[in-house]
Amino acid sequence: MRETRIPAGIVSALGLTQIIGYGTLYYSFSILAPGMAADLGLSLEWVFGIFSISLFVGGLSATFIGRHMDRVGAASVMTAGSALSAATLVLCAWSPSVAVFALAIVFLEVASGMVQYQAAFAALVESDPKTAARSITYLTLIAGFASTIFWPISAALTGYLSWREIYLVFAALNLLVCMPLHVWIMRVGRLASKAQVVRPREVVAGALEPETRRRGMLLVSMAFALLGFTLAAILAHMVPMLTALGLGTAAVVIGALFGPAQVLSRLINMIFGTSLSPPALAILSAVLIVAGVTILGISGGSLPGAVAFVVCLGLGSGINSIAQGSLPLYLFGSEGYGAITGRMAAARLAVGAAAPFVFSTAMENLGIGVALFANALLGVLGILLFVAVATSSRRPVTATN
Repeated sequence: MRETRIPAGIVSALGLTQIIGYGTLYYSFSILAPGMAADLGLSLEWVFGIFSISLFVGGLSATFIGRHMDRVGAASVMTAGSALSAATLVLCAWSPSVAVFALAIVFLEVASGMVQYQAAFAALVESDPKTAARSITYLTLIAGFASTIFWPISAALTGYLSWREIYLVFAALNLLVCMPLHVWIMRVGRLASKAQVVRPREVVAGALEPETRRRGMLLVSMAFALLGFTLAAILAHMVPMLTALGLGTAAVVIGALFGPAQVLSRLINMIFGTSLSPPALAILSAVLIVAGVTILGISGGSLPGAVAFVVCLGLGSGINSIAQGSLPLYLFGSEGYGAITGRMAAARLAVGAAAPFVFSTAMENLGIGVALFANALLGVLGILLFVAVATSSRRPVTATN
């Protein structure tokens, strides 16, 4: 059977929408949060508390979103998600009270689950399961620039616009850039579906035997959840935390290294990582993340230590994003991929939802160093769980028609 390939245009379009989706809906929040707190009369801790609640609700919705993607197609869900993202950003910008603001942030996280990696990976698996793992690496390579682009942009815009006005700009990006691209991907997918009536699409089988799938699902979901907590806690506070450690205005510049480090890890994996299995990639990502957090905890406000922290965290996060898409495909196959990744995302987001608030409270009451070391310990547990997954999945992935 001749192997098909996912069109480069689809990967490029998804890469652009991921940059905008993560940049406007996630990475910008920590930069805009102080302005939100001052405007709404809240403490910064409570603003992140609202953000944590929204992440939890977004996690609960991930399973439903995943099943819906299997039924109607990931690109259709992403199109609706772009419209919802724009609408909720406008609602945030307009919000006259804390209650309306909190409701809008909750809806924003539901929309995020419809347009970010979970949906984009499912769209690639739908296009061609056999080459999806490679395409996921290409996609994450492009999308890795989201923080590098949107942390500085958000910081720069705060000098000219209020957080409300910035959210209106971000709403326009989701509506006028992301939504048309998702509509185009949806139409390409429908044309491909008609072609599959003549030539059926191949299906990728998983590496786990049926009797071990439930245990494997539990282990890998817990592992991603713990790493998700570690990452969410750090990323939500990256720039403010580095500033509090005494790095001043250099914090934004140092934080911006996170994106290039993500891209570098994905580029290295694309060129040299073909010999590493998805479980091995997951273990490597967890080790790098834990190493980065530990380095910052030890070095404190040291400039070299901060740079090493951001680079290690970026390298680990970059590989972790690839593993989130490729490991479920490797273990469980392409059938029902949307529902499988939806359940995993639900666990990851539900556990990670508390991370911004818990980490903020820990830094406030225990100090940054203690908060970092406690966070690193959770990452160590994630490493052990990924090792358990790796030892239970020895059989290579196969493919059938």
